[in-house]
Amino acid sequence: MNNARRTPKRLLTKTVASYVAERGIEEGPSLEDFLDPRLNALTSPEKMNDRLTIARRLAQAIREKTKIVVFGDYDCDGMTATAILCDAIEALGGTAHAILASRFDGGYGVSKRALTKIQAAEPGLVVTCDCGSSDHATLGVLTEQGIDVIVIDHHLVPDTPLPVFAFLNPHRPECAFPYKGMASCGLVFSVVAALRKELGVSLDLRQWLDLVAIGTVADVAPLTQDNRALVRAGLQTLRNSERAGIRALVNIVGLDRDYPFVASDIGFRIAPRLNAPGRMQDPDLAFQLLRERDPSRAEALAEEVEQLCKTRRVIQAKIEEEAETEIRELNLAEAPALVIGREGWNHGIVGIVAGRLAEKYKRPALVVGFENGVGRGSVRGPAGFPLYDALCACEGHLERFGGHQAAAGMEIKAENLAAFRAAYELACDERKNFEPPLVLPPLDLQPEDDLSDVLADLYLLEPCGEQNPAPSLAINCRVRGSREVRGGHLKLDLELANGRRVGGFGPNLGGKAKELAGEARVVGQLRPDRYRGGDAVELLVTQVDCH
Repeated sequence: MNNARRTPKRLLTKTVASYVAERGIEEGPSLEDFLDPRLNALTSPEKMNDRLTIARRLAQAIREKTKIVVFGDYDCDGMTATAILCDAIEALGGTAHAILASRFDGGYGVSKRALTKIQAAEPGLVVTCDCGSSDHATLGVLTEQGIDVIVIDHHLVPDTPLPVFAFLNPHRPECAFPYKGMASCGLVFSVVAALRKELGVSLDLRQWLDLVAIGTVADVAPLTQDNRALVRAGLQTLRNSERAGIRALVNIVGLDRDYPFVASDIGFRIAPRLNAPGRMQDPDLAFQLLRERDPSRAEALAEEVEQLCKTRRVIQAKIEEEAETEIRELNLAEAPALVIGREGWNHGIVGIVAGRLAEKYKRPALVVGFENGVGRGSVRGPAGFPLYDALCACEGHLERFGGHQAAAGMEIKAENLAAFRAAYELACDERKNFEPPLVLPPLDLQPEDDLSDVLADLYLLEPCGEQNPAPSLAINCRVRGSREVRGGHLKLDLELANGRRVGGFGPNLGGKAKELAGEARVVGQLRPDRYRGGDAVELLVTQVDCH
């Protein structure tokens, strides 16, 4: 690849230039690298502990036709990592057998049930993707049986050494790889690059960048540095994917290939569909879709996934309603943390509910679904809150737990829930003075900037998400039309200072329609107006105030 410096085709609009300056990104190479991240600028992987050891062991297994069992987690990161590795092993002439964890049959990681499945597959080599860092007991059994085990994971690492052949995780204290934010799919992608080199063969790695983008964004990994370059390239691959399963998924969620894809397309449209099968039953259906090559079969799988996603929404709404009842009955609304659980709650959906509660109440929320007295729960919290540290302070009440600071999971017996709640509330209260991420104010639209140019510049800030938030835009304008549309949403006709008209759409803001007229300040996310087409834009409104 050409590593020459890029020359911008035009200067940034003043609106977006002010955002870049507020972020402290200086003119010159730093700005160029931020606006146009390149794969050839990825951090050198040479200091990634055990990467070369893993590549050599995989190469040996491929040459010797050893059966490689790849065990992955049930979420998007685990599925995409597993799909990339299985694809690559098979493309290089090896034999890969995929097994995924199940929320309903063993739970997260290499559980005892998962161990039984792995053993039944009679592996010559086992590789775990997006799990394994805390599975000392079960992985130790495989090692004792003479089976080499490789762990590729990005979750936080316990102090106890892992009894495996090789362990790639940037969070290992001895790992000198400087970028710690990569998701497991990105780590597997790097391993495949090393494997290709070890075997001395040609293999186009770009075919898996769409999966890297999906797994990285869905896992809420930081969209900085290496992840920024990987996801930027992956979004382009996703938009033009030749993979039948990906094309079917893109079609069913309604993404328009005439416009650039952004990270939120993954976070809010693609990832929820891929996660739905694992939340409702097991993740195999979504995994099959990721790897499907036949277009007609891919369309059928995508439709099944979509139906499961719709069913998930119905069950989620019921649990959310019951969760609010629990909060009222237990007087938890002002507690330092929300810890609730019920028998029968689907533990594949409690994580979404926990996220909704954390957003609403602005504090950590832990929601547990019990089955026969044993509960599996998920914990979410305000951005920046050290969730994993708080769980560690209460581990004596738990059967198992794992994850990272932004999201974690746990298992608990019903009789321990009350004691755990008290301990967890205390642990969260002690950490209430955490440092939240920086939130920048909305960008003020500069009068001389054309909205189409502003949108083009906003695409240069992508991928936006964790640690690289998408900026909101504030527009001073005149409301020429305001009405409520079906679903309780708000539709606006706005006139800018230069006379240009732009549409606004405010989800769930329809109740404000009658009070909006005249001069106003409207805040929201700028996006293409697909109805009008061309370079037309509209504002996805989050706030509107008339003067």
